[in-house]
Amino acid sequence: MKGENPVRAMRRKDREVTEPGKIREIIAACDCCRLGLCEDGRAYIVPLDYGFTERDGHYTFYFHSAKNGRKIDLIRKSGWASFEMDTGHQVVSDETACEYTARFRCVMGGGPAALLETAEEKRAGLTALMEHAAGPGPWTFGDAMVDAAAVIRLEAEELSCKELR
Repeated sequence: MKGENPVRAMRRKDREVTEPGKIREIIAACDCCRLGLCEDGRAYIVPLDYGFTERDGHYTFYFHSAKNGRKIDLIRKSGWASFEMDTGHQVVSDETACEYTARFRCVMGGGPAALLETAEEKRAGLTALMEHAAGPGPWTFGDAMVDAAAVIRLEAEELSCKELR
């Protein structure tokens, strides 16, 4: 899939979002990304703050972390992660329980995940995180802070987006 548009077609076309501006809007509106990793055939899912960049419809996500721990070990081991983020939750009631539904918007996908090595790469990832959380900078990060943090980059090779209206 590398080099192709990573938006993946969905079964329910009536819920699928394919318009690039709408996908970016939904990604920007979310405030938490759940990173999915695999350990011994079992899912390990961790909610994280995130930042992102987009170039020609291809998304790169950034996460920060302590340098040690289960998440870091699993990323080093597999080099791949899945992700999910969602926003706009609204319960829609009806007369019977089976007719209740919910509205929401979500983005899901996966791709290679790696720990950034250089201070320059880490600063770029941390800047993306801060811009998503708090808006445009300028943001500065001291050497000690950059050295102490692990910054994870996930290149989304798979991505789908849906909206239940």
